[in-house]
Amino acid sequence: VQLQASGGGLVQAGGSLRLSCAASGRIRSTYIMGWFRQAPGKEREFVSAITWNSGSTYYADSVKGRFTVSRDNAKDTVYLQMNSLKSEDTAVYYCAGRRARSVEVSAREYDYWGRGTEVTVSS
Repeated sequence: VQLQASGGGLVQAGGSLRLSCAASGRIRSTYIMGWFRQAPGKEREFVSAITWNSGSTYYADSVKGRFTVSRDNAKDTVYLQMNSLKSEDTAVYYCAGRRARSVEVSAREYDYWGRGTEVTVSS
């Protein structure tokens, strides 16, 4: 499975960005797609996740109500719509795939990773 994240950039606080994660390869070996982020000097943290089949979604408390995760099964692509961005959202964002059916917030529980896309929110 190969994952490619895109859509990052520089945005002012209060603005919006939409990240995309295009998956290829044995996609159906993954059950859950997750978004993580890592700010400089910090550990990688869970942001959101979605299941391919039912589209069930999960969010970290810090982004709930501001971020929306979605997927397009026909395009094998997962999205992260980020609204009302704050300076503390600045980080490199990664998408990840997990084969097992349980949702996990630990990065070590995910099997596949794409290269990150950088998001910078200016205040």
